[in-house]
Amino acid sequence: MTNTLDTDVLIVGAGPVGLTLAMDLAQRGIKVTVAEIRRYAEPPNVKCNHVSARTMEQFRRLGVAGKLRHAGLPEDYPNDVVFRTSMTGVELTRIPIPCRRDRYTETVGPDTGWPTPEPPHRINQIYLEPILLEHAAAQPGVTLLNRTQVLDISQASDRVEATLLDLNTNSQRKLSARYLVGCDGGSSGVRKQMGAKLEGTAVIQRVQSTFIRAPKLRAMLPGRPAWCYYSVNPRRCGTVFAIDGHDTWLVHNHLNAEEPEFDSVDRDQSIRDILGVGPDFEYEVISKEDWVGRRLVANRFRNRNVFIAGDAAHLWVPYAGYGMNAGIADATNLAWLLAARLQGWATEGMLDAYEAERQPITEQVSYFVMDHAQKMIKARRAVPPNIEAEDAAGAAARALIGQEAYDLNVQQFCCAGLNFGYFYSGSPIMVPDDEPPPGYTMGGFTPSTVPGCRAPHFCLDDGRSLYDVLGTGYTLLRFDGKVDVAPLVAAAKAARLPLQVIDLQGQTAVPAAYQHKLVLCRSDQHVVWRGDQVPVKPEQLVDILRGVHRQQLKLAA
Repeated sequence: MTNTLDTDVLIVGAGPVGLTLAMDLAQRGIKVTVAEIRRYAEPPNVKCNHVSARTMEQFRRLGVAGKLRHAGLPEDYPNDVVFRTSMTGVELTRIPIPCRRDRYTETVGPDTGWPTPEPPHRINQIYLEPILLEHAAAQPGVTLLNRTQVLDISQASDRVEATLLDLNTNSQRKLSARYLVGCDGGSSGVRKQMGAKLEGTAVIQRVQSTFIRAPKLRAMLPGRPAWCYYSVNPRRCGTVFAIDGHDTWLVHNHLNAEEPEFDSVDRDQSIRDILGVGPDFEYEVISKEDWVGRRLVANRFRNRNVFIAGDAAHLWVPYAGYGMNAGIADATNLAWLLAARLQGWATEGMLDAYEAERQPITEQVSYFVMDHAQKMIKARRAVPPNIEAEDAAGAAARALIGQEAYDLNVQQFCCAGLNFGYFYSGSPIMVPDDEPPPGYTMGGFTPSTVPGCRAPHFCLDDGRSLYDVLGTGYTLLRFDGKVDVAPLVAAAKAARLPLQVIDLQGQTAVPAAYQHKLVLCRSDQHVVWRGDQVPVKPEQLVDILRGVHRQQLKLAA
């Protein structure tokens, strides 16, 4: 055993979730150490293909959204989703999605007009993760320990002790941290050591997935290119993602229930059936990326000073892109809570908000995507045998399947509900009122300022996004300049709670959802309180926001 290190927060795992958490904490002045078993800049697996609008809003706050916008597919490559009898076959339907060049300006189609300064971005993890890594590594206060495995962890009253193994030298050393966060994936060692268990549906579907290089494939594709191709035929149903827009593709072969193993079917023939190519077509297998679709959520996200986030906390079929994106939402939620505690203005009770907020949301989303997965499985089993027939009956079958595919899937690729509709209820650091949060679906939502909801976005008259003016702690939006907020400001100052007041009286683009004169938001844009005047006892509100009270309280206005 060699020297002992010391840090505020130890993050286990340097994937997108761990790197986002590190960036967010470092931006708040927190000392962070990240332990990762891979080499520095070792390429990740070809996993996530989509960054949600909600994630892009957070990346904007962290100063990395612009870099990501310029990476991935070529700027003019369509991000469309197309359904065909095979990748090179007859088109059944198409969901138009703007290329990244036109993402801010396109106004036609179901994936435009997003109520946000940062619409979604299609980019594979092999391009996303290196940008996040470079950005995180450049942040003061971030220490990256590559080729380092966390062997075990133990907790004292206010510290976590971890034993680290250097995989290059086989030497060990200790690290002492105030908090530890496991972002170490579905087989998380941190989750196991903290005593949490995954619960739910272990297997929804197996997917035989193959990353290939096929330079001649794009020239064989009829019509307008697409980011995502669904192949629908009686032989094999599968999905193909364009990775670089030129030569590389990720092929998902969706196995049926009677095909329980990844090698149950011939991989090569399945790929050819999905692509719609013959035995003479040449392609190269870069890697096999087989995976299992699940619906599993950990029964706890925290054990005293140890937390889990991302796949360590929840696993599900990544419909609507909500695999990695849900993990990043965990990271940005947890980052500001940990920072508040480490900066000294929050109590330990504030950290209870993480599990209280994120665990119910992951349960909700997991059921959304499981329901969609089951509908997709049913649709794949109902492909008519004459879908490729060159007659009137075949044309009618294609028209019907195309319409059904569009109606079922437009909501997952244009998923405003999952992005902007979810809300945190039951949080110990929010003050509910008599209005319940509006419900949401995968595709739709109602903008609301009910505490727990995302504050509806709008642009100020000077062109700035509302989100760009929010503070790093809490921000009080004042829509009537006559309302006296000095007592609340004084109570916050006395408790060292960071509170910024933004006057918005007279702004012309304020959404109708802002019905109250005062709306209090936190840095991740969720509303925590609203009213027409400051509470009679503003110090009580401040205490709730600091985590002093464990239960939700109604305040006398």
